[in-house]
Amino acid sequence: MQDKSDHHLKLFGRSIRLPRRRFMRVLLGVALILGGILGFLPILGFWMLPLGIFVLSHDSKAARRFSRKMAVKIGRIKANFRANRDSKQK
Repeated sequence: MQDKSDHHLKLFGRSIRLPRRRFMRVLLGVALILGGILGFLPILGFWMLPLGIFVLSHDSKAARRFSRKMAVKIGRIKANFRANRDSKQK
């Protein structure tokens, strides 16, 4: 979990610096989510949606819970996929 004085987002082993002001972080997160919703348009992409949720999770408990739940679900899906793949190879 991030320290509130630390305005960095750690994602895939990299540290991404976020704006210092809470208002700017929330605005950035909402803009990324809106851009992700419009991902079918050129330049915008669906990759913006989870990134916006991660940015919002820095300040929002609800977004933090949602991102944790999604991380757990993805981890379980990957584990099941690997277990099924390994059992078929034997």
